[in-house]
Amino acid sequence: MSTTQHLATANAAPAPVDPDAVRRKVSRRVLPFIFLLYIVSYLDRANAGFAKLAMADDLKFSDAVFGLGFGIFFIGYLFLEIPGALLVERWSARKWFARILISWGIASAMTAFVQTPMQFYAARFILGVAEAGFFPGIIVYFTHWFTSRDRARALAGLVMAIPFCLALGAPLSAMLLKINWLGLVGWKWLFLLEGLPAVILGVATLYVLDDRPRDAKWLQPHERNWLSGQLDAEARAKDALGKTTFWQALRLRNVRLLTLGIFATNTGGYALTFWLPTAVKGISGGSNSYALWWSGGIYAFGILGVYVSGQSSDRTGDRKWHCVAGQCSTALFLAASAVPGQPIWLVMTWLCLTGLTASSWPSPFWALPTMTLTASVAAASIGFINIFANLAGYLGNYNVGMLQAHGVGQRGCLVFLAGCYLLGAIFISFVRVPTIAVDRGPYG
Repeated sequence: MSTTQHLATANAAPAPVDPDAVRRKVSRRVLPFIFLLYIVSYLDRANAGFAKLAMADDLKFSDAVFGLGFGIFFIGYLFLEIPGALLVERWSARKWFARILISWGIASAMTAFVQTPMQFYAARFILGVAEAGFFPGIIVYFTHWFTSRDRARALAGLVMAIPFCLALGAPLSAMLLKINWLGLVGWKWLFLLEGLPAVILGVATLYVLDDRPRDAKWLQPHERNWLSGQLDAEARAKDALGKTTFWQALRLRNVRLLTLGIFATNTGGYALTFWLPTAVKGISGGSNSYALWWSGGIYAFGILGVYVSGQSSDRTGDRKWHCVAGQCSTALFLAASAVPGQPIWLVMTWLCLTGLTASSWPSPFWALPTMTLTASVAAASIGFINIFANLAGYLGNYNVGMLQAHGVGQRGCLVFLAGCYLLGAIFISFVRVPTIAVDRGPYG
């Protein structure tokens, strides 16, 4: 190339960038794989609730043992939640996610070999430690690829992964419980086979994910530069606003109300996730397969709940009352399902409506911190709120296990869960939302 050609190339205007095309490329490349990882994550977290129906007969564990085992996962989860997010920011998301996936897949599979309550507790605790840092790591990872508006939409998609996973996992587990191969009963195969995808995807993560736009060979150089520039500019704008300390955030009324609201609601919500198959079996008197297939149908209604709630709250710009409505409706339907003397079809109708509304409140809830707090306060408080959201998983499952161990029936436990949702709604109803705040995310 001649000197004149070199100069012409150097002085040429940079290639034009189509922002929408870049966003679509990023969404198509990043979101489906992260969605798949989150489905596997939630399945390995919740499959103990599916396996319980057969494990209880085989190992003779009490409901108190299962309640503590279900709950202790969340204690282990807290250990690496914040360090995991820091590693994604400062080291490598794909390497950290690969480590998480492989270790939790192995930990989940090893649950197949527990024989004593202490072994069950240890397996669940290790699973929590292994999986810790995954969800907060995703939050951080999205900041490397999506601006704030696109990021909210991406996070909303993860909320839909939860009912999708449970709706798929329940009937799948029902089929696995019937397996009896190589001298291993069905619940053992459930843990072994449902842990395997995490290991495989952990290896795949090293080849599918890129840490940041600058590493993405599937973007053109000018697209990489444009996206990196947008993200850097947003980060500088946030830094210019200053930072709020953890303790400063705690002194704010809305932070305390949001924390108490999700703590109360998740005390019921996480317990409902783990104990629903047991409740369905106890109320209906059906088989394990019957309980799991019905549970899958109930969870499937949650997919519709996420979508309808998101569309409605986007259209109106309201988050607070959509959240409260979802919490109150779940409390009402759970309480209605506990009324004695009803035909089983009516009980299942109430529980399907519960599935619909129980998944409708998280999306509007997680929009509230950014609507009601300044950017710096929201950043300092969201992690704190999420810690209590996970602690609720321990408390709810432990309490339900103890209630059943002390003779409280399935209907009484459903009333307890309904009370948790109602209490959460009361706290959220007192959150102050500025009248000028009109948020049209996360669904656009």
